[in-house]
Amino acid sequence: MSAQERTLLTTQRDCPGRLVPVGDPVTIPAHTFVTLTQALGGNYTVIHNGNMVRVDGTDADALGLTPQRLDFTPPADGRIDETQVWEALGTVYDPEVPVDLVNLGLIYSVEIDQASGRVAISMTLTAPGCGMGPVLVGDVKYRVSQVPHVKEVDVDLVFDPPWSRDMMSEEAQLETGMFY
Repeated sequence: MSAQERTLLTTQRDCPGRLVPVGDPVTIPAHTFVTLTQALGGNYTVIHNGNMVRVDGTDADALGLTPQRLDFTPPADGRIDETQVWEALGTVYDPEVPVDLVNLGLIYSVEIDQASGRVAISMTLTAPGCGMGPVLVGDVKYRVSQVPHVKEVDVDLVFDPPWSRDMMSEEAQLETGMFY
């Protein structure tokens, strides 16, 4: 979305978000003007009081937009379905590259403790100094928490092994022009 495509919106209700890049939670009050600067991967970045705020796509209705719904059928056995965890992770997009974290190769592992309802995720960033790390960790925690029977999500941000483009899926490499 270019500067010419920025859109002025009015929040329809209190709108939860996270400050960019620190990831601290904020609430934009209802009936507040915000400027939409980015719509990528089902998430939105708005300017509110001079700050960039990341709004999850599931709260898009607060911006007057169509919300993204993460609908998972709860397994009858009361267990966490690992496939659903990976599906939720596939809805989190890097804010600068129009590819989800799974296809970027940023998710290193998912471990599920069925007894406690805890999901532990090991992930990395495209660069150790990426300022969006806290926001991406927040996105991962929020989206995975939408999976039935998940009670807790822990994210371990690691940099060993370091990320490289070889970790991307072929589809992601083609999408970004990094396939060679």
